[in-house]
Amino acid sequence: MSLVTRSNIRLRADPNRVMTRIFIPGEEELIRGTSRAQNIVDRALLLSEDEVNQMLAQTNESFQSRHRNLNKQFELHFSAVAGMIDATIELSENRKLLIGAYLTQEYAFESTAYCNPSMVSHPDQDGVLPGHLRFLMSIRAIGEGHVSGIVFRTGLIDPEGEVTIDPQSKCATSFTKRSIILRNRIVRHIATEAGMSTEELGLIFGALPEKFTPEELDECLAQLPAMRLHDPAMVKVVEKIHAIARSTYEAEFEESTEIGERVLWPAAENERHGMEDARWVCFTDSDGSDSYRATYTGFNGQQVISRLLETNDFRSFSSMELSGSAAANKGLALFPRQVKNRFLALSRWDRESNSIAYSDDGYHWNLSTNFEKAIQPWELVQIGNNGSPMEIPEGWLVITHGVGPMRKYSLGAVLLDLEDPTIVLASLELPFLEAEEDERNGYVPNVVYSCGGLIHNGVLILPYGFSDVGTRIATVNVKELLNQMTAK
Repeated sequence: MSLVTRSNIRLRADPNRVMTRIFIPGEEELIRGTSRAQNIVDRALLLSEDEVNQMLAQTNESFQSRHRNLNKQFELHFSAVAGMIDATIELSENRKLLIGAYLTQEYAFESTAYCNPSMVSHPDQDGVLPGHLRFLMSIRAIGEGHVSGIVFRTGLIDPEGEVTIDPQSKCATSFTKRSIILRNRIVRHIATEAGMSTEELGLIFGALPEKFTPEELDECLAQLPAMRLHDPAMVKVVEKIHAIARSTYEAEFEESTEIGERVLWPAAENERHGMEDARWVCFTDSDGSDSYRATYTGFNGQQVISRLLETNDFRSFSSMELSGSAAANKGLALFPRQVKNRFLALSRWDRESNSIAYSDDGYHWNLSTNFEKAIQPWELVQIGNNGSPMEIPEGWLVITHGVGPMRKYSLGAVLLDLEDPTIVLASLELPFLEAEEDERNGYVPNVVYSCGGLIHNGVLILPYGFSDVGTRIATVNVKELLNQMTAK
């Protein structure tokens, strides 16, 4: 008898959902050349005012129903080329908007794949009936050019574990107010690893608050003696710090947007080809406060790097690199609380085994201990986690994945000790979830994969992607799952 009950919900990539992006002819991502923006601006300046008004009206009539605040996007994109126009030329507001429209395109951000979901309790449970739980689910959405972002869905779980998904929002936007904010302790760790002395660290960072801007950093760097500041070793450290600044940001969506409209889209250089596989967890800090954190993989087209998202409301987000050898690969997943006053995470730092990573602050991960290797035939290529550990009275329940022949992915489970998660108490010898025949074909065949589920009323609610083409939801009775495990 199967442990798994699959719901009838099938969420698939939808080419009908689009968002706006800036479009500079000649600077396309895949075929970069000389920008043609100046030529377009010059030609737009030759249009009569009647032609401008008519074309803008036609554009709005055709596209305004597909986007929220479309003219605001046109204004933003016009500002990217405003410096190319002679300041003495007076432009009508409509001409500015039309120039912005010529530099705008629609992008079907989830047209290619819709997979690797992660589910957490929704931060707003107002109005939810007793025994029910409102949830929030992130999904990796992939569009043209295999560029991926993070989208959100919401829904409800009833007392028996039945899941309903809210209708998808019609509009979508990646437009946010962005700022670069650095974290003192993160930069300190990286500077220390780069060889900066304790004295220099104190001089540069001692007067800085926990969060600071690049401008504040430059002011502190200017305090270094000129000779030391130009030392080749110090120059490398400063370059590294500025690189961190370029990859650290805060993003805030407009308050008028709904969660389902918000698309987290690559903003930092080391994630410009994708924000992949966000593993969300509701984290309870030592003071009892809750926040939401997600580790995810940033991909720049050649290399991957572990990054962290933090939010309290899924409207304002901070994003930054994680440092340390234990965070050097894909698949970091945070524990939902500290264990023995340390932050813990599941890690696959060696690219093929499961381990526990340790941190004093939740950002720098330099220590790790392996607890599981790929041994079973169905997982012989590599293993990893499928989201953050879930705490139950018996221990930490971890959903794992294994890769077997023909790069077939299957899901398993292990139970770790609550006090010392490096101790495996029990595990499944065989996978409990594999791709069914109608789930095998897609963008990446023969794959089932999750980035995290949750437990509600003794039922594991596990969203999972199938063949990267879509997302389904499985439910598993936790007691029955534990009964199938073999004690170690």
